Amino acid sequence: MELLDKLNWRYAAKAMNGEKVSEEKVANILEAISLAPTSSGLQPFEVFVIKNQEVKEKIRPVAWNQSVITDCSHLLVFAAWDHYTEDRINKAFDLTNEVRGFKNEGWENYRQMLLGMYPKQDPEVSFAHAARQAYIGFSMGLAAAAFEEVDATPIEGFEPAKVDEILGLKEKGLRSCVILSLGYRDDKSDWLVNLKKVRKPIADLVTVMD
Repeated sequence: MELLDKLNWRYAAKAMNGEKVSEEKVANILEAISLAPTSSGLQPFEVFVIKNQEVKEKIRPVAWNQSVITDCSHLLVFAAWDHYTEDRINKAFDLTNEVRGFKNEGWENYRQMLLGMYPKQDPEVSFAHAARQAYIGFSMGLAAAAFEEVDATPIEGFEPAKVDEILGLKEKGLRSCVILSLGYRDDKSDWLVNLKKVRKPIADLVTVMD
């Protein structure tokens, strides 16, 4: 299976060579992220695509000084909603009705159920839920990058509040939760590049219940 071959090829590059990824490949990765499933189809996150080198330089010190922050081609910051608001929920449902061209009673009842639940939640509970949805998109982006043979480094080692400040996310009602660095591996500088991929055996990962 080609996808499995690509996933075996990928690894979390520890050094990148600065080569630019084509905008076509990046667009394909972003499209895959947009196609990721999310709870109730709300897509409660946004992706900030950072090409500006000065912005990358600002983020690097608050991201454990990782070189892939500044040596990458594109830096993707996944930012989840800080809270589920009535406006955000309604926009998602209205978009569905617009695209499909009709209203469904069951769907509208479901809208009302969410409106009666989500806005009342503690904001931290809402953010945690939204961040989990962002991670689904993030994982889809990782797989799509591998399919495009673009190196992608998952980054959780950063100070979210400081990244939020750099990108002005608080004012947008967003909070950063994970970063994906896109680029091409530096074969000469990356200590991990030639090491075998290590994963636990499928038998230790999967339990089949017939």
